[in-house]
Amino acid sequence: MRDFGDVHGWELGWSPVGKPLMTTICYRAGRVMIDTGPSHMRPEVLQAVKHNPVESVLLTHYHEDHSGNAAAIKARFKLPVYGATQTAEKLSRPYKILPYQHLIWGATEPLEVDLLPDVLKTKHHSFVPIHTPGHSKDHVAYHVPERGWLFSGDLFLSSRIKYFRADEKILDQIDSLKKVLSLDFDALFCGHHPQPQNGKSQIAAKLQYLDDFYGKVKAFADQGLNESMIMQTLGLKEQTLVKALCFGNVSMKNMVRAVIRGG
Repeated sequence: MRDFGDVHGWELGWSPVGKPLMTTICYRAGRVMIDTGPSHMRPEVLQAVKHNPVESVLLTHYHEDHSGNAAAIKARFKLPVYGATQTAEKLSRPYKILPYQHLIWGATEPLEVDLLPDVLKTKHHSFVPIHTPGHSKDHVAYHVPERGWLFSGDLFLSSRIKYFRADEKILDQIDSLKKVLSLDFDALFCGHHPQPQNGKSQIAAKLQYLDDFYGKVKAFADQGLNESMIMQTLGLKEQTLVKALCFGNVSMKNMVRAVIRGG
């Protein structure tokens, strides 16, 4: 468990051999759990919830590393699991995932997701859902204004990201980053790389990076350069291992493609 004062995080990752390729953090603030980790870590997650009881779960989005144990938690502990309307639709039935997603995280079991209220109020906190698409269509961040917290799911990840999933939308991400910058917060509880201090400045840095990236790529695309030529001109390097492992579903070239599609 990672301790951030009144917020606690369970960092979860699985690998058949050696260290996990990626970890995901589920958070607990009071009696609310934010995201549920991958299904490969189900015994550990259920034990954590058993010894640290919660009254409700908030999902940031449907991806397997965030929703993988939602059905099991709901069934075992008889508590509501809240998410956006699009999240509820996606998780209402099985959906296909790629081999690397099966390997790293495992599939998410279908469940009935409870629709989010305008504000989820508890004894000590108010969780305000903020629709922040781009990483996924259904993505939601949760703002706790009285504490200056933002639970950002996969909106942040890093101030200088090196790849996109094939379905990510860069203009939506830019708009979502601008949206959360209008909020009052300092602690940024990212699903993978928390920034417990100066989180807002980290969001601003990512926005600047994506704005610059978009402008440069679009300028060359408008001149007629293709994806490979743009990458070569800008000196953009592919994360070869990541791209190979994910069969091209995650790559720097996808970031360039997102600009061309968005433009």
